[in-house]
Amino acid sequence: MALTWTYDAPSEGETVVEVTFSNESPEITHTRAVNAVFDEDGTYNSGLTEIRVSEVGEGVKNKIAVGAISAPAEEE
Repeated sequence: MALTWTYDAPSEGETVVEVTFSNESPEITHTRAVNAVFDEDGTYNSGLTEIRVSEVGEGVKNKIAVGAISAPAEEE
């Protein structure tokens, strides 16, 4: 199960990043907000945010594995 993710730096005044997690098998895309990390002076810290997103990604991967996150049912 290869989980990848994409997100942009938070906009001015925002404290979260909108992350899209993508899994190959099963094919699932899951989007959720993740708290961004800021230094003491209020500067966005991209390195620590990436670590935070990867930690959330581990939880997403586990939820996919147990079926708590699944692909939406196809409409007929």
